[in-house]
Formats: sequence, C-alpha cells, structure tokens
Amino acid sequence: MVIKPYKETLPLQIMRCLIPRYKLPPDAKQSYFYMEKGHEGEQKFAALLESLSNNFIILHDLLLVHDSTIFQIDALLITHKTIYLFEVKNYEGEFYIESDIWYTLSGKEIKNPLLQLNRCVSLLRQFLQKSGFKLPIKGKVIFINPEFTLYQAPPQLTIVLPSQLNRFLSQFNGNFPTPGKSLKKIADIIVANHVNEASHRPSHYDYDQLKKGIVCKQCKSLSTSYIRRLVVCDDCNYEEDVDSSVKRSIKEFQLLFPQENITTSIIHEWCRVTPLKLIRRVLVRYFTMKGQGKNIYYVDSNR
Repeated sequence: MVIKPYKETLPLQIMRCLIPRYKLPPDAKQSYFYMEKGHEGEQKFAALLESLSNNFIILHDLLLVHDSTIFQIDALLITHKTIYLFEVKNYEGEFYIESDIWYTLSGKEIKNPLLQLNRCVSLLRQFLQKSGFKLPIKGKVIFINPEFTLYQAPPQLTIVLPSQLNRFLSQFNGNFPTPGKSLKKIADIIVANHVNEASHRPSHYDYDQLKKGIVCKQCKSLSTSYIRRLVVCDDCNYEEDVDSSVKRSIKEFQLLFPQENITTSIIHEWCRVTPLKLIRRVLVRYFTMKGQGKNIYYVDSNR
C-alpha cells in the first residue's frame, strides 16, 4: 500500500527547466548531477518496493522536522512489527572502508552514509515517540547501482549491496497481516508533517538571466522555430504541435516563477518564437481568465 508515492523532487524539476536557459555555476551544476543520480537510484528502488505485496505501508521522499532539526528519508516500509528506513545510494565505482572511514579506490575520503542513516533513524524514533508510537525502526543503506563495489566491509554493517538486494527484499514476500488502523495512523502523522518542498527551491536565478524560447521536448535545445502550427527544432528536427509546446512552456514558467501572474505578454516574451495572437488563443482555450482590462491574467482551469 503506497501512501506517498515516489515522484521527482521540486528542486530537480526546477533544475531541469533551468539547464537549457541558464549557465549554471559550477556548484549548482554539480548539485544537479547528484540530483539526477539520486533520482535514478530512488526511482529504481521505488519500483522494487512497489512490486511487493500490499501488506505493507510505503512512503517515499519525506522531509520531516524534529526539535527544529530537518531530516530527509528516502523511503519507509512499515510492517506490523517494524518500520524499515531506507537510505538509497546510487554510487558507482569501487570503494573501501578503513577504520570506519569510507574512501574511493583512489583514496579520496567520502561521507560515511551510515552516519546519515543513523541520524535519520534516531530522529524518526524521537519524532514518533513524541506522537506516542514506539514501533522498532531498522535502518538500511541500499546500494542500488550494480556497478558499485565495496571492499573491506564488515558483515555487521547495516547496508545492502547490489548482489544482496533481491535476497533482502525476498523476506517481504511471506505472509504479512494487512496494515491495521494503528499503522495507517503512523503513516498519516508522518505525511501530515512532511515539509513542503517549496521552502527548498533553488534560488540562484531570476527572470532576466534566463534565455527565452520554447525548449525542444526531445533534445532540450532552445533552437526552435514556429512553422505552420508546429514548433520545429532546428537541431534535431523534432516537431511538436504548437498548443502542446506553448502549454509545456507555460508549465515551466509556473514552476520557475510560481508567484508571477500568467499574462499574454509575459508568456509571449517567454516563448519568443510564437505570435502574440496564438499565445492568447492557447491561454483562452486551456486556462481560466481572471481580472479585467489591463489586469487580465490566467490560472489553471482545474483550480
């Protein structure tokens, strides 16, 4: 039973919109790379968890606060006896452990993922105790990438290596009782306290810095042209219906600038390649008009 399904994080969606339009600073570019890598790993693990029976409660990608301390959880699996907390790592390459310190094979020290895991387990335990729940919590670092190798790993570590993953998950294929009201209450409390991602938006861009135009849906190039009700990519020749292209560009604008009103003039400037009357037609057809005269703006029709 998936209570909170996995989905791409808001920061990742925003970074994907920025990439074609803005030259990212080196630190932001590196951050984006890690976001994509993490997303790939979490998505794979989510698919594995969701292939299990419905006799568990599954929650993905949680951001919680306990005593003013924020902590992030990649995935929770709640059974009738235990809460399993998973930290998913999509590391690739060869690593080793020496005196509890983790290194790449070249000798570069990296963060010990077990420290992050233990911190999250402790904070979640305190968080649940505060709400009156004392279900045991077991933490595991899941190494999802088959190209990951770890040398000199003590067998007692709370990790699951790629070669161990299928065997680890097989323990959940037995007969487990259907989640009762108390387990659902735990899940409801966790979800209710999940912190909105809007407070963790990337903040290193503004409207004037961004290149304008319609991004090609296929190759993400901004070299697109409007030709006979189609938006055509000059780089890969991909063609898309103009209504779909404009709607997609409006969604990008809303994602990047949620506080800005959607007006004909701002979307015309944002899309750049399409005539003003076409922008107006798309807005009238697919959005709801608000205001009057010069103060007209548009909102999603399903609001």
